[in-house]
Amino acid sequence: MSDAKRYPIPSARHRVEETIRRSRFVTTLGHASSVDEARAFIAAVSSEFSDATHNCWAYVVGPPGDTSRVGMTDGGEPHGTAGRPMLDVLLHSGIGDVVAVVTRYYGGVKLGKGGLVRAYGGGVRAAVESCSTEELVATTGLELVAAYADAEHIRRLLADHEAEIIEESFGERVRLTVRLPEERAEPFSEAARGVTKGRVEIAVASEGQGDTR
Repeated sequence: MSDAKRYPIPSARHRVEETIRRSRFVTTLGHASSVDEARAFIAAVSSEFSDATHNCWAYVVGPPGDTSRVGMTDGGEPHGTAGRPMLDVLLHSGIGDVVAVVTRYYGGVKLGKGGLVRAYGGGVRAAVESCSTEELVATTGLELVAAYADAEHIRRLLADHEAEIIEESFGERVRLTVRLPEERAEPFSEAARGVTKGRVEIAVASEGQGDTR
């Protein structure tokens, strides 16, 4: 399983198509950060191809390989020939927060169970291998209150810790709200305390969230 704090996700909806023994297979791959988003994606693609013989799907919500929030369906194909091979490919793809729908227009030639497994799994594999990705980074917010001189020292730490200022205010002291990767929060806080000799006040400003970079 990949690091839950950082992992690749699909950057855009992606589609590949293949004809196998006269059956047309259309694989649509996309990003889903929640089960609801995955279901909405599936519903949209299924509606787009409402005249198809089958719309089979699978999704993995969370880091690559995480099985805590997964789903699949054979969409009317024989049990185990569509949803399971699709899900297996997604789980081993190295991509997280991903949903796939494979649409089939039956061409009159039966593929057999082995042929169906290869067709559905192969469609997802082709989509995964050719899709564009971006990195999802779990972030958090910190609020720092410091003297003006100390604030300048803190600013010099930002780049090394992938932190950015999202809000600042000025009064008797400077108040900085920064956003940074979750795994950098503690090292950044320690560095800020070090350069200010412990004079800075630090508090969590917001709950963790997902950010793409």
